[in-house]
Amino acid sequence: MGPTCSSTSSKIAPSKDALKPSCEHPILSTFDIPTSPVPKTDPYEHLHIAPNLDGTITRLLNVPTVEANPEATHGDAVVCKDLTLNAEKQTWIRIYRPTKLPSNDNTIARLPIIIYFHGGGFILLKASMKQPHQTCSELASEIPAIVVSLDYRLAPEHRLPAQYEDAIDAILWVKQQVMDTNGEQWLKDYGDCTRCYLCGRGCGGNMVFHAALSALDLDLKPLKISGLVLNQPMFGGSERKKSELMSVDDPVLPIQALDLMWELSLPVGTDRDHPFCNPVVEGPHKRKISC
Repeated sequence: MGPTCSSTSSKIAPSKDALKPSCEHPILSTFDIPTSPVPKTDPYEHLHIAPNLDGTITRLLNVPTVEANPEATHGDAVVCKDLTLNAEKQTWIRIYRPTKLPSNDNTIARLPIIIYFHGGGFILLKASMKQPHQTCSELASEIPAIVVSLDYRLAPEHRLPAQYEDAIDAILWVKQQVMDTNGEQWLKDYGDCTRCYLCGRGCGGNMVFHAALSALDLDLKPLKISGLVLNQPMFGGSERKKSELMSVDDPVLPIQALDLMWELSLPVGTDRDHPFCNPVVEGPHKRKISC
């Protein structure tokens, strides 16, 4: 589950994954790594990754992570702990709760449940990294809420729809915990399963969209998904939009880097007009989308 620090041989990389929109580089700015215009670098170099002969990538940055702190110490606004989601898939959950729980008539008020999917273009980041951890801590303390942050499988080692499958696993895990008499205590004691929200940034916003569509076919009772938060969601298409053409030389996230993220994430042999990337193309999913 959540390691204390990644090494140079580790296949993980950092991201500027905050809820507030930012003009900073979503991967590099947190670590004061200079960015350069696209013509001076290639997308692999820009993202600090290297391709391997077996189709995997090596994530080159040495990125610190944050340990879970299940026991509150003086001044902590939030506590969190790591729990296994699927041992075979090596997916896990970091769950957060505020240390100061709101009360109503001398009883603890139930908190909304936020299931959070971090960004990173499907190829980067871990839930234990500093920026996703900080985002989830702020959500838990400021809303306040119980936050369930998913550490999902990454592409290209695991291409889409693996990430959507992991998202559904997380949703069903929350349902199971609130129903099970021996379920996760923080969810059972403090969570309001009728106010569950899916939240994600970047590719995490894409995951929110597709997980919500898949959830329509599931019996989630007593869990109720009451809302979706898609923060700067990662979508695209083969036809370039004006805003995309303007970002060709963008030092933050150039279009070549975004294209590479899609190339490494989409099923082999597909393009950016696949429904995973372009939600407005024709396909079975459109029957579930109402205007």
